[in-house]
Amino acid sequence: MAFGLPPVFGPLHSGYEEFFGPMSGGVDYFSHCDSSGRHDLWFGEEETKQDGYLTDLLSTRAVDYVERMAPGAKDGTPFFLSLHYTAPHWPWETRDDAALAPQIKDNLFHLHGGNIHTYRRMIHHMDEGIGGVMQALQKHGLADNTLVVFTSDNGGERFSDNWPLVGGKMDLTEGGIRVPWIAHWPAVIAAAGVSEQHCMTMDWSATMLDAAGVPAAPDYPLDGVSLLPVLRDAGHRFHRPLHWRMNHRGQRALRDGDWKYLQVDGNEYLFNIPADERERANLAGREPERLIAMRAAWQAWEASVPPIPADATVSLGYSVKDMPQR
Repeated sequence: MAFGLPPVFGPLHSGYEEFFGPMSGGVDYFSHCDSSGRHDLWFGEEETKQDGYLTDLLSTRAVDYVERMAPGAKDGTPFFLSLHYTAPHWPWETRDDAALAPQIKDNLFHLHGGNIHTYRRMIHHMDEGIGGVMQALQKHGLADNTLVVFTSDNGGERFSDNWPLVGGKMDLTEGGIRVPWIAHWPAVIAAAGVSEQHCMTMDWSATMLDAAGVPAAPDYPLDGVSLLPVLRDAGHRFHRPLHWRMNHRGQRALRDGDWKYLQVDGNEYLFNIPADERERANLAGREPERLIAMRAAWQAWEASVPPIPADATVSLGYSVKDMPQR
């Protein structure tokens, strides 16, 4: 049994009431099969065979959900939609590439494929879908008092532009972990606000529960911190240490204020990020006490969470480029 798939795992086992989409990561946009050729498109916990470009199928389902939830929302019943596009994840296929799909699906890891034009078009298809969701909210008079958040799960890879950051997906350098977020909630968020508050994806769970006035389940304490004060006032800041770990190249990182502790392949680094976003000047030798303190803080956090499963090691060939050795 593949990890993460029904009947033992899946979104319906994690609190979701409905689910549509792939259970794994990247799948072919037309056949909806993963790299092993296994079909991976589900409605609830039942496989569903549907024709169509995956980004469009996800968009259509999302709009349908908003349409069904809108009457209750008008009466004051909040709803939650978690829309996880695979775009612009490989394989790099646009809506117009259906004729090429049989050639592409045999090699989902076609690292020789794609180009910036296909990548841009895939993002355009996703943007169209997001526009459809926003139009559905506007149609029902819900857009002003609905919190809409757009963000990403990791930094970009081959065809994205991470400048001036170093690295990308599969790295704990800034290019792999720093992503933008956009929040739209006109009833609460003032227009054109910009925040530099450090946060992680898990903070959005806490934020949305806070916004809906719903407490977290007492048996499942949250790791996240509510960002609602930041949404109400973009100038609001609070201290938020951030921790990461990966089996890939033994990477570990801690961001605490302006400072970042990083370990890759057993080499330790200390960076002042506002002064050195490209993580070129390793200050570990100049600031040994800070290095020791941040290493200890990371180790204390690591001891407080479950260990990484032995079978979780993943290597896709991405690497931290040109890291200076200590």
